[in-house]
Amino acid sequence: MCGRGIDQVLAHPCSPEIYERHVRTAETYVLLAEQANGPIPQRNGSSYVWGAALGQLERMQPDARIINLETAVTRSNDRANKGINYRMSPENAECLAAAKIDCCVLANNHVLDWGRAGLIETLTILQKLNVKATGAGRTDLEARAPAVLNLANARLLIFSFGSISSGIPFEWAATSDAPGVNLLPDLCEASALEVADQVMALRRPGDLIVVSIHWGSNWGYHIPEEQTIFARALIDKAGVSIVHGHSSHHPRAIEIYRDRLILYGCGDFLNDYEGIRGYERYRDDLASMYFADLNPASGNLHALKLVPLQIKNFRLSNPSWRDIEWIQQTLDGDCQRFGTRVILDSERQLVVIGPGART
Repeated sequence: MCGRGIDQVLAHPCSPEIYERHVRTAETYVLLAEQANGPIPQRNGSSYVWGAALGQLERMQPDARIINLETAVTRSNDRANKGINYRMSPENAECLAAAKIDCCVLANNHVLDWGRAGLIETLTILQKLNVKATGAGRTDLEARAPAVLNLANARLLIFSFGSISSGIPFEWAATSDAPGVNLLPDLCEASALEVADQVMALRRPGDLIVVSIHWGSNWGYHIPEEQTIFARALIDKAGVSIVHGHSSHHPRAIEIYRDRLILYGCGDFLNDYEGIRGYERYRDDLASMYFADLNPASGNLHALKLVPLQIKNFRLSNPSWRDIEWIQQTLDGDCQRFGTRVILDSERQLVVIGPGART
């Protein structure tokens, strides 16, 4: 989430007025962060927010860089009356190019925070930046269409869906004549089969498939059984390689099912929550980069490594060894329900190991 407070410390911020119950200016979130962690530089360049993540991307050289962009990119003032509205300016969206983001999934509960005009501007800016978008569109057909990335050894199709369980208003659904998101009304068996049919209608032999879903609550480690059934059905019925789940502000359990990857909640990678009290036990200041290595021939997961980072001064930095151990122990404990283990390697990375593999 690069909007609100983060937008204010970049070079070309939107007007700071916001319409939350207790906060009327995005500058308040800058002040809270500074009270927690010290002064934040102002009018920063486009690479500022990524900090230590840029070095990790350079080291790992992933074939595809995919994020859930949970903010509108717009100067629209047509705010949705929903309490919290995120936006970043079109000029500050250059930060996406600075990190060489390939694809933004947009089916989430903030992309229409500033109305349909804000969504259309978001889509336009992403296109100008040569960043693929999926999960929202000017029509339902555009919202459903996957992003297609042509990799060296395969074609990668990325589908994006937003579940109403994450707080997406039903009226945000794209229609034949109205912009909106690719909405999942529920996570029942029929919906899973419908998603699988959409995938199968477009996939070719040799394609790799990612289904990205914005679902569930923001806090806590509970994973509803319906999410597990839904994710496994996508693997069983459509051969999906990765189910990329998000909405929780901190990481949730990871499952490796039939050699395919299910991420139930990746946690926030960037946010402006520094200094906000109430959920400290979940350590939402600790973020992770997920590097999944897929076998292009089979679509199976070959390896998964997580690189821990820390959000500080609205920027990603290297966490302490103690914080890395906390992430490892918390995730390892949470993942054991699926027979998955998370261990530390010598490079301060987290290695995820599936059931039956040797540790």
